[in-house]
Amino acid sequence: MLLLDPTTLEAAKEQRVTLYGVTWEQYLEISAIFVDRFPRLTYLAGILEITMTTSVEHESLKKIITRLLETYAEESNIDLNGYGNATFRNQDGQRGVEPDECYCLGALKEVPDIALEIVLTSGGVDKLAVYWGLGVPEVWFWQQQKLTFYHLASNGQEYLQSDRSLLLPDLDPSLLMGFIQIDQQTQAVRNYRQSLKESRRASLQ
Repeated sequence: MLLLDPTTLEAAKEQRVTLYGVTWEQYLEISAIFVDRFPRLTYLAGILEITMTTSVEHESLKKIITRLLETYAEESNIDLNGYGNATFRNQDGQRGVEPDECYCLGALKEVPDIALEIVLTSGGVDKLAVYWGLGVPEVWFWQQQKLTFYHLASNGQEYLQSDRSLLLPDLDPSLLMGFIQIDQQTQAVRNYRQSLKESRRASLQ
């Protein structure tokens, strides 16, 4: 259950600017100005989206989801390695993106296996089109208070929506979402860990 405390969250919405007709070279020049600093940039074949600010809600949701996912990996003995919101680019595909969070299963690679995006407002660059051009196998969106999963089809030409992660097939999305409480994160993680332990014990009986 998602619990929001209006007394602790800023009312400010995320602010984005979208520019058109931006060349790859211009994108790289702008990226160099903001390296290791805000804002976040997303580039898709001449379209540059600049995210100027993120809300407290956005960052809190990202944090609790990643903490829960990492707890799941620990309890399931899965080698999950994260990049944070590193920048990934493909000049030939004219793509560039900085995920909210991303991971590889096993050793780090040139592109992540899983990218997470927190979507609180509509519009902007088509993130799936960007990730498709980078060849990211799986993209998770938190949108409208639920997780939606997209995996790259075997032909590599499109993303298909699914009700759970194909890379982490034993991860129960409903269980994880039940612990997304952004104002009591540590307790939510403790409770989720305990629930995972109880589920494992039950499966062994």
